[in-house]
Amino acid sequence: MPDLLLELFSEEIPARMQAKAAEDLRRMVTDRLVAEGLVYEGAKAFATPRRLTLTVHGIPARQSDLKQERKGPRVGGAEAAIAGFLKATGLASLDEAKIQRDPKGDFYIALTEKAGKPTVEVLAEILPMIIRTFPWPKSMRWGAASAKSTSLTWVRPLHSIVATFGIDTEEPEVVPFELNGISSGQTTFGHRFMAPADISVRRFDDYVTKLQHAKVVLDPERRREIILADARTLCAAQNFELVEDPALLDEVAGLVEWPVVLMGSFDQAFLSIPGEVIRATIRNNQKCFVVSDPATGKLVNRFIITANIEASDGGTAIVAGNERVIRARLSDAKFFYETDLKTKLEDRLPKFDNIVFHEKLGTQAERIARIVRLAAEIAPLVGADVEKTKRAALLAKADLVTETVGEFPELQGLMGKYYALAQGEDASVAAASEDHYKPQGPADRVPSDSVSIAVALADKIDTLVGFWAIDEKPTGSKDPFALRRAALGAIRLILENSIRARLAPILSAHFPAVDTDITGNSNKKKLATVKEGGGGFAGMDVSMRLTQDFGDLKVDSRSIDLMTFFAERLKGQLREQGARHDLVDAVFSLGGQDDLLMVVRRVEALAKFLDTDDGKTLRAGVKRASNILGIEEKKDKRAYDGAPDVSLYRLDEEKALAKAIAEVGPEASAAVAKEDFAGAMTVMAKLRPAVDAFFDKVKVNDDDAAVRENRLKLLNEIRAATRAVADFSKIQD
Repeated sequence: MPDLLLELFSEEIPARMQAKAAEDLRRMVTDRLVAEGLVYEGAKAFATPRRLTLTVHGIPARQSDLKQERKGPRVGGAEAAIAGFLKATGLASLDEAKIQRDPKGDFYIALTEKAGKPTVEVLAEILPMIIRTFPWPKSMRWGAASAKSTSLTWVRPLHSIVATFGIDTEEPEVVPFELNGISSGQTTFGHRFMAPADISVRRFDDYVTKLQHAKVVLDPERRREIILADARTLCAAQNFELVEDPALLDEVAGLVEWPVVLMGSFDQAFLSIPGEVIRATIRNNQKCFVVSDPATGKLVNRFIITANIEASDGGTAIVAGNERVIRARLSDAKFFYETDLKTKLEDRLPKFDNIVFHEKLGTQAERIARIVRLAAEIAPLVGADVEKTKRAALLAKADLVTETVGEFPELQGLMGKYYALAQGEDASVAAASEDHYKPQGPADRVPSDSVSIAVALADKIDTLVGFWAIDEKPTGSKDPFALRRAALGAIRLILENSIRARLAPILSAHFPAVDTDITGNSNKKKLATVKEGGGGFAGMDVSMRLTQDFGDLKVDSRSIDLMTFFAERLKGQLREQGARHDLVDAVFSLGGQDDLLMVVRRVEALAKFLDTDDGKTLRAGVKRASNILGIEEKKDKRAYDGAPDVSLYRLDEEKALAKAIAEVGPEASAAVAKEDFAGAMTVMAKLRPAVDAFFDKVKVNDDDAAVRENRLKLLNEIRAATRAVADFSKIQD
């Protein structure tokens, strides 16, 4: 079957847009083909800095004929209805219609056949529309037609369009259409400098080969492979090692059509700067890779350039030009770094008095003070030295106002560590400057030093409590302050470091501190803001909330709401790890479950128990008891939560169940108290025979009202006994 080749040739497409643009082109064209009844065999899209290309193979040469059956008016119906039917269906007279018998009478039926179009005609209709409506993040108009509302908009000026359709054994047909004065055809162009002449192409294989000869590597994956392989080879030749950077590799592959890898150098004196600063300078300004010594792991004074041309001088001028720029940039970076070292971190703190963290949450100075207080409270819970923790929390954000972080914001925290070490701070205090931001994502490292853990938890909890206090919670997919990430980071800190800590008291105690700052800043003049945690404001509500019981602690309702948010994030994380989210619900439903580590261990034990025959059968029995209770309590508008009357037991099965519950309840509670959740599950299994026998022999809704009530109370005893472990009613089938 025929294949389609489509190329949209333009000025340079930004590297960051290329991958999505290629996928959008493939999706939009193939979706429309399928909608037109043209089912294809395969499709693949490519991008270079100057072209988007799509190949779709195995497309039918034409659409299938479409047969339609349309029901008309009743035989003998109104003349107006019949006339409308004939006009709508294109029939000349009723003689061309068929009559279909129906229980309601005889009706006219029009059978029409619509001939399918040749695929070339369909493509000529859909391709211009797709190009005109292409979803670029940013687009532009150009040329004489730029002021016309009907002119084409594209990411960069579009120069030519290749659109051919045909089979391998024949000359392909051009898909004919015109856009903004550009007619589709078979002509493209090679490399801008090394092979700028026009190229006539026929189909995809021919197109790829001719582009290769014209110094264009079409496939971005192939360009990445060339850059990576050549860079590794250049480094290995000098006994060095490439510092690989996948994100930079993707970007560089989108900047060149014919990658040529070269190595440059810089003054060794610049190696006195932290390696991360050198890397950020070279990466951000020149899109170059840095090089390290495999023996020490430290950077060497070399860098890797990816040129887009085979220079006649072997790249000498290109290397020299990059070396000049990098020398100037590194000189600036060295100046920033050495200037920063002259001022101690604590001497920078007064600047935060004039920097607003959030309009309603006060200044950065107030936020730092809150984090210091909170970190000191958390420190004993994680085994951290309180004084070191307070010092670390005080200095953790000081590097935000340094010259180097101002130039390279991505180095915040890391530079704080370097400056702290340079001024003689304890290693744990210094490490917390970098680590308190972590983890920032599922692949990020989780700090293990106790001081870093305390400060990181304090930072994340203050963020969450603060935005909860001003009612700026995530809604739907919107989370401008990255609160979901903060909660997930706190969860990982707790779980991966096996931290035993109750969150509810911590949250409840921190809300008043935040409320105080909110109240104190409500009438202050807005100051200059610093970008940390995002922006965006909404109405403030600092009115007193009702308190609710949370286990054995009176907790602000906002803390309960925030704990629910933690529970949802925990469920999502456990689900990604293959656990059942309904088991998390079953544990959290018990109330007072704010020790996340114990929640996870209880969930793990519950999951193992439910995989056993005893667990499955007991769950079914408890669910049956809960369902019956729910129905009867709703019907009777009362709860059956009192103790059963032993004198009303009429059957042995009732007595046996009551005895089993009396034995199992205390044993299970004792096991849970010792955090032996597996042992508690084993104890729970003892209920299974008694529960099975009860439902097999006992009629709950007895004719005697007193007996019925007593048996419902016994069912409630089952539910209450198992709640020592989990709320079995929340467990799904």
